[in-house]
Amino acid sequence: MKGKTRDSVIVGLLAFCSLAMARDLDQDEALRLRQQGVILPLEQLLHHALDRYPGAKLLEAELEEEDGTYVYEVELLTVDGTVREIELNAATGQVLKDKEDD
Repeated sequence: MKGKTRDSVIVGLLAFCSLAMARDLDQDEALRLRQQGVILPLEQLLHHALDRYPGAKLLEAELEEEDGTYVYEVELLTVDGTVREIELNAATGQVLKDKEDD
């Protein structure tokens, strides 16, 4: 019986962790959300991110769904060689996170 209980706990934890993780959206989902007005265009929000670090270069941009919120995750390479990870609320443009990437 202890084995079944342990297995049930493990399965429950795995299910919880998978729900708490962000889900990457593909380009078709992103386009649909943009056309519906649910999210702002990446280009618009990218200007705000680049304004924070003049001269920075875009390395990567992704649209994710985190806990029911759409988030653009942007990685920039600053002029001093630092990689910054910036998370922006895709609906409002609010900066949610701005940190040096590890």
